[in-house]
Amino acid sequence: MSHQTFSLQPFPFTKSLPNLKIVGNIARNSNQLTICYMLEGDFKEIAIAPLSNTPSRKHELWKDTCFELFFAIKDSQRYWEFNLSPAGHWNVYRFDGYRQGMQEETGFTILPFNVQNQADGLALALDVDLGKIVSAVQEIEVAITTVIKHRDGEVTYWALTHRSAEADFHLRDSFIVEL
Repeated sequence: MSHQTFSLQPFPFTKSLPNLKIVGNIARNSNQLTICYMLEGDFKEIAIAPLSNTPSRKHELWKDTCFELFFAIKDSQRYWEFNLSPAGHWNVYRFDGYRQGMQEETGFTILPFNVQNQADGLALALDVDLGKIVSAVQEIEVAITTVIKHRDGEVTYWALTHRSAEADFHLRDSFIVEL
């Protein structure tokens, strides 16, 4: 089992909220992947959709506050993008290469995750079996990211690392966690 903690950084060339922190942990045990995000700070400037009674698979979740996870099999061009909305909506996309061949990943028909509003922040936890898309013996490289939408409509991009002059979560250079 491999386990790592993380702390996301805002893209440096955008306005960011000074009292905001995104931390968490990620672990892989065989083909079980667990990631927990904790959004802490002053939420009055953040647009966070309320938890839905009927969460479902939806497109374009990244246009609003959204927790994201990108991963690829080591030494492969193919990668996946997981989008998790604080409202409970989700999606998983597969790409053949850098921003190429995007399609909904049909290996997942449901993606249950837990969202909790806590006194000191918002917690989101996903526990998913990756067996439908990768083998337990394949090493994966991961990028952990979050999109934060401000109440004024501006969006900031948070990641483990930013490797370009523009915020771009799809760059393989930013898939820096190995599990």
